[in-house]
Amino acid sequence: MEKIYYAADKRGHNDIGWLKANFSFSFASYYDPEKVHFGALRVLNDDIIAGGKGFGTHPHDNMEIITIPISGALEHKDSMGNIGVIHAGEVQVMSAGSGVTHSEYNHSKTEAANTLQIWLFPKERNIKPRYDQKNFTDVLKLNELTTLISPDKNADTLWINQDATFSMGDFEAGKEFTYDIKQPGNGVYVFVIDGAAEIDGTTLNKKDALGVYNTSSITIITEAKSRLLLIEVPM
Repeated sequence: MEKIYYAADKRGHNDIGWLKANFSFSFASYYDPEKVHFGALRVLNDDIIAGGKGFGTHPHDNMEIITIPISGALEHKDSMGNIGVIHAGEVQVMSAGSGVTHSEYNHSKTEAANTLQIWLFPKERNIKPRYDQKNFTDVLKLNELTTLISPDKNADTLWINQDATFSMGDFEAGKEFTYDIKQPGNGVYVFVIDGAAEIDGTTLNKKDALGVYNTSSITIITEAKSRLLLIEVPM
């Protein structure tokens, strides 16, 4: 088993007033040669967006883009004709493929929104762009991981163009569980949205992360009431 520890207070930062961003990997003006990507995981931005503010229309291509609101909601509009709002408890995916433009703004005019913006390198390039979103509020169960995203088009999850799996769960303190790698050769990036957990002797606190690879499974023990996000990706 190989491990890479990503401390919350060692992330890149950018504060431009309406946007307070934390970068787990090199992004925009923040560059760390040791934090460019973890396998296919290229970007994990922990953004706090002021009320009424957001990202104007801008382009993407050949990237799998995942948005997970932690609190608040975002308005989305894209060149494929999709217009909508994603709230906490929902997940949005967009395969940029051969090219797409979109915008995202805080749905509230007064309250800040906290979102995770996540990018993965695609499995296939230049596919037809696509968009989807799904509400997981009714299927998340305490002390269990729920699969949010998978490479299986027939599963009751969101699909992306990569052999990656996203799982999330809320756990009470003192819970122990094992996560089995679903695709041989993949690694898993564990991000602590809230709380604290231990993985193979490494303790993670709020917004810390651990990348683990060259293993078939990991065991997680929660040390506090926690919300965990597991991102399994090809290495």
